[in-house]
Amino acid sequence: QVQLVESGGGLVQPGGSLRLSCTASGSIFSINDMNWYRQAPGKQRELVAGITYGGSTNYLDSVKGRFTISRDNAKNTVFLQMNRLKPEDTAVYFCNADLVSSGSYFPSDYWGQGTQVTVSS
Repeated sequence: QVQLVESGGGLVQPGGSLRLSCTASGSIFSINDMNWYRQAPGKQRELVAGITYGGSTNYLDSVKGRFTISRDNAKNTVFLQMNRLKPEDTAVYFCNADLVSSGSYFPSDYWGQGTQVTVSS
């Protein structure tokens, strides 16, 4: 009954920008960390950026200074602003949330369906 839905992916030229959004909906009691992962063809899924409920952030070294993660706790939404995109950023980007659903005592991991980001000229 909990869903994470991403939006904002697409095709962009090198040096361009995209903004990803992910909204969690359903029977949610609380959300702890929210994260963005990505998976390129033939590669393992990797953590791109994470943000705690209080706003502390962490980033993959290769995206530091180019990507910014933020969240709107009132709307259960996390964003990923991606600037100065490079071809190596091409991947499927997944939203992930560590949250407590209504009626549960412990948090669980939830995932979105993924959104494709392609950086190419």
